Amino acid sequence: QVTLVESGGGLVQTGGSLRLSCAASGRTISSYAMGWFRQAPGKERVFVAAIGPSGRNTNYAHSVNGRFIISRDNAWNTLYLQLNSLKPEDTALYYCAADTKYLAIFTRSAEYWGQGTQVTVSS
Repeated sequence: QVTLVESGGGLVQTGGSLRLSCAASGRTISSYAMGWFRQAPGKERVFVAAIGPSGRNTNYAHSVNGRFIISRDNAWNTLYLQLNSLKPEDTALYYCAADTKYLAIFTRSAEYWGQGTQVTVSS
């Protein structure tokens, strides 16, 4: 069992930055692919970014590519998402997820999910 807890969300102005963290407990995450998703009010949860177990492989949604950076520190059992050049349309509840299969991250079928951290970008 893996427990994921997100933090780092908040209110920021357009163009600002935030760094989200996802702390894992229960098992070491070094063998898990991990990812970030977001869900805006009234909309479905969508993929944001994914990272392989070693951190060498990453993928991003087109809408955030070049602005967001996903990373991980397996020694600290923590996943990160650096959000730069934020826009009002980035406002959402951000979730982290983990699964032993990389493909599961892209298909929203990951086994483990956190509870989310709110990011609000004001115009």
